[in-house]
Amino acid sequence: MGIEGRHLWKLVGLAGVVGVAATGALTVRAERKRRAYSPDEVRSQLHARFAQATAAAASEPPTVDLTPVRPSLRQRLTRRRHR
Repeated sequence: MGIEGRHLWKLVGLAGVVGVAATGALTVRAERKRRAYSPDEVRSQLHARFAQATAAAASEPPTVDLTPVRPSLRQRLTRRRHR
């Protein structure tokens, strides 16, 4: 491996280290932001989301598609063979 190859691998390794450090920094930042909420705020947000979800589910009745599914060629041949 020549000098150019070593240089390339050093750059790849350095890029990996920088990527890991940036990911760690973003994770810590998100965790700090998440912990800034009080338990009462989290509870109220969860209750609000649940109310929205149940209201959306109640307003739209569930639909079931009752169109018949045509049997596959394999299923039709198997049925014919067993007759």
